[in-house]
Amino acid sequence: MQIGIPKEIKPGENRVALTPAGVSELVARGHQLRVMSGAGAAAGFSDAQYQTAGAQIVGTLEEVYAGATLIVKVKEPQPEEYPLLRSTHILFTYLHLAASRPLTDALLASGASCLAYETLSDAQGRLPLLAPMSEIAGRVAVQAGAHHLEMAQGGKGLLLGGIPGVAPAKVLILGGGVVGANAAAMAVGLGAEVRIMDKSIARLRQLDDLWRGRVVCEYATQTRIDECALSADLVIGSVLNAGASAPRLLTRAQIARMEPGSVLVDVAIDQGGCFETSRPTTHQQPTYVEAGVIHYCVANIPSAVGRTATLGLTNATLSYILRLADGGIAALKGDPGFTAALNCHGGELTQPAVAASFSMPYRDPQSIL
Repeated sequence: MQIGIPKEIKPGENRVALTPAGVSELVARGHQLRVMSGAGAAAGFSDAQYQTAGAQIVGTLEEVYAGATLIVKVKEPQPEEYPLLRSTHILFTYLHLAASRPLTDALLASGASCLAYETLSDAQGRLPLLAPMSEIAGRVAVQAGAHHLEMAQGGKGLLLGGIPGVAPAKVLILGGGVVGANAAAMAVGLGAEVRIMDKSIARLRQLDDLWRGRVVCEYATQTRIDECALSADLVIGSVLNAGASAPRLLTRAQIARMEPGSVLVDVAIDQGGCFETSRPTTHQQPTYVEAGVIHYCVANIPSAVGRTATLGLTNATLSYILRLADGGIAALKGDPGFTAALNCHGGELTQPAVAASFSMPYRDPQSIL
């Protein structure tokens, strides 16, 4: 199969969809790859490395799309890429369609088969292609929060772990999934006072067994979220509804009651955000202040560590890319978890959570395949 690897053009995006080692695996299976010049440069991979792996280097996005059946990316297509998509394309990338009706409409209009990393599941119901980026996002969220608590960044002037004789900062993590668990691990490592809230008793029990009292694990009622947010120095929103819009956990009025210089990190911003005051930011301008509270709402947090993120992403996606390259869209048949990745096909919406978000018609992907 002809496979295209574009250079990511979303602002601040430093990842690339495949490492040279990943390209080599596909070439060894007889597939042909076109990699856009400079696609891996930000992540530390040169055009020469891709050529050595067997890829053809091309100069433009148009050449990548025109010469490929399978397009493998990191982030959703940008408006400049919409006209390049055709009905013969299979697109495999992070999509987060529930956060963007224009993107959804563009993909439907193209007729392409569009598969989202974030809705693909395994036999245990986990999200294996979201997991490595969630691990990174959770860890970076704490680093970013700690940095923006510094006075030079407009924060309260708190050291996350405190010092002997001075209490540590209070970190509230909303959501105990992969992001939340990794945020907790990083915050504990830095010595913060950590509270994690979730609606799953089973998950809270797992986290409590892991931390043995070092992290307060509490059931998330709205009343308790509101109360704990008022005393928190750093709040990390990490709630995920796979494929759907993120739930709103803090209102504008509640955020206005928080102490000035507190920090909100909204890891769910690529699904619309879980704070009412959240709006997407970039790594170039990562924060803004509203109601005296610093908001960090970068929509591609893992790009801050583009090389680590690229290596982790390729490790997770490569086996699925190989299956698509070998079998085309038919590779989804008989695998409900892989089929769950299909969000659009032939101009029809095939992801129920996205359809519900926009009140749009939904087509069962199994009936299409």
